[in-house]
Amino acid sequence: MDSVRRRRRSAGTCAVLFLLFVLLRQCLAGDPYAYYEWEVSYVAAAPLGVKQEAIGINGQLPGPALNVTTNWNLVVNVRNGLDEPLLLTWHGVQQRKSPWQDGVAGTNCAIPPGWNWTYQFQVKDQVGSFFYAPSTALHRAGGGYGAITINNRDVIPLPFPLPDGDITLFLADWYARDHRALRRALDAGEPLGPPDGVLINGLGPYRYNDTLVPPGVTYERINVDPGRTYRLRVHNVGVAASFNFRIQGHNLLLVEAEGSYTSQQNYTNMDIHVGQSYSFLVTMDQNATTDYYVVASARFVDAAAADKLTGVAILHYSNSQGPASGPLPDAPDDQYDTAFSINQARSIRWNVTASGARPNPQGSFHYGDITVTDVYLLQSRPPELIDGQMRATLNGISYIAPSTPLMLAQLFNIPGVYKLDFPNRPINRPPKLDTSIINGTYKGFMEIIFQNNATAVQSYHLDGYAFFVVGMDYGLWTENSRGTYNKWDGVARSTIQVFPGAWTSVLVFLDNAGIWNLRVENLDAWYLGQEVYISVVNPEDSSNKTVLPLPDNAIFCGALSSLQKEQSHRFQYSEASQIARLWKMVFLIAWLVLW
Repeated sequence: MDSVRRRRRSAGTCAVLFLLFVLLRQCLAGDPYAYYEWEVSYVAAAPLGVKQEAIGINGQLPGPALNVTTNWNLVVNVRNGLDEPLLLTWHGVQQRKSPWQDGVAGTNCAIPPGWNWTYQFQVKDQVGSFFYAPSTALHRAGGGYGAITINNRDVIPLPFPLPDGDITLFLADWYARDHRALRRALDAGEPLGPPDGVLINGLGPYRYNDTLVPPGVTYERINVDPGRTYRLRVHNVGVAASFNFRIQGHNLLLVEAEGSYTSQQNYTNMDIHVGQSYSFLVTMDQNATTDYYVVASARFVDAAAADKLTGVAILHYSNSQGPASGPLPDAPDDQYDTAFSINQARSIRWNVTASGARPNPQGSFHYGDITVTDVYLLQSRPPELIDGQMRATLNGISYIAPSTPLMLAQLFNIPGVYKLDFPNRPINRPPKLDTSIINGTYKGFMEIIFQNNATAVQSYHLDGYAFFVVGMDYGLWTENSRGTYNKWDGVARSTIQVFPGAWTSVLVFLDNAGIWNLRVENLDAWYLGQEVYISVVNPEDSSNKTVLPLPDNAIFCGALSSLQKEQSHRFQYSEASQIARLWKMVFLIAWLVLW
């Protein structure tokens, strides 16, 4: 009898172990996870030869790169080592169904100094070149940025041969004053004035001119092999300057803009505006007798500032025979004329035959055939006094961030935090301070026209979405302007420039529920209130399945401060440790069964 029981127990144990093994394999066979542990802190820097304080991640500027593949899950534990509240936002990454991870003041309470908070989201149905950066208190002016690269799955072909290497470059205008001093100037109603230099990957310019560049400045050197083709991912993470990017003697084959494969065209130079990202294929096909200059120069600035606002790195062939020589390659000669730049922007087209994150062609979404349900004409003006403060506006409203984030106020039904009454046209009335947001239509198709009545180029970015750039021209937008729209291969991206005295029109399909930030990327105007949020609610979702639930580690503030518990949201860092915990559970259950 005992032997029969032993056989039954053994058979039961084997069945339990087999079941646990199957469950374990299923757990591990899902979309992979990538775990990161970061500390954001102040770091000593001297990019222009003068010691100052910058913001680094794990002591680095730029910070660590996030290199993942479509549909992977990112878990990024961020410890705030600054002396101010902090948020990081994932620029261009569409947190599908997960606005809680967006990292802007309308969706998240800031991470207090000394606290940590874990971001967790899936890079769902995306490929391409993006970046992360602080969204709070002008922190991006001090650094805190880094790369996000989302690679194609193996089953999705690239629309070009696999490059021999991948290189990321960050362009930024830089002030010798730190972000606190810049805030104080704006709070006092003063303009920031011109920056003090231009950085490439957090480093100052190569000493191409002994008068303009002081000795001892550390510069970026890009090492390449002759005959190879490299993918250069170039991001403008600066404060307000547009840059013209070029490489001495080399062509730039444009292949991607912020997650969309573009029609492949060669350029000798490319204007990259604040917040924008591009990928170029560059073939090392030049004579290696010398190195070559890599240049990012500020656009539309007067001649006195132009030389100072030029970043220079070095492209170094492995068989190079000497340093770069000769004058820097010329920028477009149109200091006061944006015609070259606007025509270049119009030339960027969507590659409608290439697959994106899915195997179907990018052009299978026929955006030009969809009926528009909502139209918003957003007009900006130069900063102006409102209630004694210098503020920036959209449609005469300067956004005031409430102490309780919009998403939390919506979830907990807290009245009076915001109003769903943002005007869809400029209104003839005095400007005002308000927390007024756009009431978007879930799965509606929204047309947004940015009308720039200010005096400088502006860039606008929409979180949670990519939009189709369909029109761009000088003057005032009118209903007749739709006759010029590109309804076939306008590029899909998340950040677009608007030239002074001109307009840009985009179309966006509002299928990602949540409350999403629409802002100017120029940090001075953003800080002064030139932003709005779009609320997208699924009216048929009684069980809240179109938005993921409030995270367990949510930070509470404002009217919900009493809900905040003692912080305890750290996670097991490595994927290996997660697997080990699962195996320990298996063996524990097996031991209990055997016992």
